[in-house]
Amino acid sequence: MAASSRAQVLDLYRVMLRESGKFTSYNYRTYAIRRIREAFRENKNVKDSAQIQMLVNKAKRNLEIIRRQVPWYSWMSQLHPILVGQHSLLSTILKSTVTTDLFKKGPDPP
Repeated sequence: MAASSRAQVLDLYRVMLRESGKFTSYNYRTYAIRRIREAFRENKNVKDSAQIQMLVNKAKRNLEIIRRQVPWYSWMSQLHPILVGQHSLLSTILKSTVTTDLFKKGPDPP
């Protein structure tokens, strides 16, 4: 890996960790940090410059997603701390609502 590519990758790694550290929810924060570390560690031995560029582009897209999600989760955790803090509770509520609506027996079509 060229020195400029290495510096770019390390800078991207640091920025992603820094941005993920801004999640107010402990679960989201630790999950994001763990996934970033795993992904970079998994790909640390990649030598092909085309593949490196593809991975860098993917990481940049993920960084933009993190930057969009951090303010949203912060805002939602202030409004609904129970629902955001316990994502499984929110998904359970949503799944049960969707499931009951889908399987609700209505009048037969004419």
